[in-house]
Amino acid sequence: MGDVSVQALDALPWERLVAVYPTASAKEVHRVLRHLLSSGPASTEDDCAPLFSGLSLEGSGVSSAATATLPFVVALAADPRTGARATLVELLGSLARNAEHCAPHLVDPGWPDAWEQQRPAIQALLTDPDPVVRRHAVPLAEGSARLLERWRAEPDLSVRLPVLFTLARFPEDTEARAVLAEALRDDDPVVRVAAVHAVSETDPGIALREREQLLADLVDPAIRARREAVWYRPDVEHPYTREAVAFWTAVLFEDTPAEATAFLTRLAAAADPAEDTDLLLAVLDHSWRLLTRRRSVEAALLPLAGGLLDHPDPAVRYRAVHLLAALGPCAAAHADALAALLDDPGEDEFLEGTVGELARWALARMNDARALPGLVEGLCATWRGRQDRGYVLSDARSPDLADLLGPLRAHADTLLPAVREELRRELADPDLPGWVPADLLATLKAWGTVALPALPEVTAYLADDFRRHDAAEALAAMGPAAVAAAPAVRERMALEPPGNHRWLQWILWRIGGADPAETLRTLAETLPKPGEPPYFPYAWLAGFGRRAEPYADELRRLLAEAEDRTRVEVAAALWTVTGEPEPARPILEQQVLSFVAGDEYYGLFHTALRTLIRFRAIGPTVRDALRGLRDEDRRLSAYGDYRAILQDEEFRELIDEALAG
Repeated sequence: MGDVSVQALDALPWERLVAVYPTASAKEVHRVLRHLLSSGPASTEDDCAPLFSGLSLEGSGVSSAATATLPFVVALAADPRTGARATLVELLGSLARNAEHCAPHLVDPGWPDAWEQQRPAIQALLTDPDPVVRRHAVPLAEGSARLLERWRAEPDLSVRLPVLFTLARFPEDTEARAVLAEALRDDDPVVRVAAVHAVSETDPGIALREREQLLADLVDPAIRARREAVWYRPDVEHPYTREAVAFWTAVLFEDTPAEATAFLTRLAAAADPAEDTDLLLAVLDHSWRLLTRRRSVEAALLPLAGGLLDHPDPAVRYRAVHLLAALGPCAAAHADALAALLDDPGEDEFLEGTVGELARWALARMNDARALPGLVEGLCATWRGRQDRGYVLSDARSPDLADLLGPLRAHADTLLPAVREELRRELADPDLPGWVPADLLATLKAWGTVALPALPEVTAYLADDFRRHDAAEALAAMGPAAVAAAPAVRERMALEPPGNHRWLQWILWRIGGADPAETLRTLAETLPKPGEPPYFPYAWLAGFGRRAEPYADELRRLLAEAEDRTRVEVAAALWTVTGEPEPARPILEQQVLSFVAGDEYYGLFHTALRTLIRFRAIGPTVRDALRGLRDEDRRLSAYGDYRAILQDEEFRELIDEALAG
């Protein structure tokens, strides 16, 4: 292997070596390797961290420092006296992947020869006495022959499973396929489940064919704890819990929603309520994943979640209630059971909110009056008590205040006194966190004219530098009845930079406090000039209707200059101010058709379709496309959490309105 002493390391031409990442340095690589060579068993994973940014950062290539130091990294990884061996083997795997997948010009010219010289020592890691080293070396195996050799000889299941998963990457190898087929009938249920996962990479139908065996193996009490000790995936540092194995097993079915829900329902039924809580959590987590993606699963998931509302584990109840809350009116049959949970303080350690909070949201979604008493006060107190928010976008969580309260417009008379009191409380106490008013003002905006009794509180927020925009938007939604706020808007305008005057002038007009002609002129004067970026609030101009027709030529010019995303907004405004469908209609129709075909510009689709509805211009081609879109199972949403369901409902209501015309 050559001289890999500290002296040899120091003798490298460090002044000429380059690290792979701009903020890293060869000097730091030198320091870390010197420390690893001298510390032996005391070296740790943390000691190695700088080597990943210095030698092997994904997508950044392989540097000259990596080429020069490869013999030292390999020697340290192979030395049983090195404490951080496993991490160094990971580093070798990262270097190999980068060299294989990054652009050739990012790979140091000397790297291929350096790797070739170290190949025997690297491949020898697969037979190292330490199973942890062997497991981390599996991704370094060169070809299926090495893996098959390891499979036959390997006694440790924590190494055998990564080998099995990796063999699935060689579907053309007859012997590898035979090993996978044999593993499906292995005596060990852990191996059988792992084999289904491995085979599914090339045969997606295997999970359905092995469903009965999967169900039996997942609930087998004899192996409850074993997976957490042996279920390793290649390139994943920690073993999967049984909950994670069950979740990802359910994922194997999700391309066929009916089969997926059938699998989840049967797994929940087979699980022991006391001993298999982890399986029930996996069932509910994957049910949630399905629900945010597919509409057709709703009917099957209702009884599944409803049956777990009284489970003794709060994390199970939390997920069950959250799922029913998202389903809203569809889950009304469970309203009484949900009402019984309003005071349930149960929660999940890693998720936001309590069972009781989610139960109240569920009842609110069902328009059930039992959600109303203390709703606003309780929500605001809860949110003030949260010092920060942290969540995974696809996880279950508490809804935003405005998403919960906004749809309750019919109950505004009941809720407004509390909303007003909470707004006043925030104004009176500058030490409060400050994020509650934004949602309360957004709620009042959603309620529109029925929120008029809160005019004094909303007006007061115009003086708040952080909430003035929210307050102004709420005023605009109240309309001319909010004209008493006009002086406060003018005071705010005097404090704002000139660039914001257009916006506040529009707010004044919306509440009846400004001359329409003056406001229109102020707005039109800021239309983008030739050569300027075409960004402008075209919907504001469209709000003037035919009174804005004198500016139609400017809009036609902008339409000709605009890029695709801006053209839809300009086209909608042009049609609105002229009453003439051409040239706007084809642009709007094309946007609808593009969305149906897979374009993900949801806002532009909404603008285009709303304009076509307004002018009763849903032609045969668009109508047929909308029918097809309405019949699709996928959620019409860009979100991955509860908002996917809310937005899907909104867009489907819009589509139904278009097709009814």
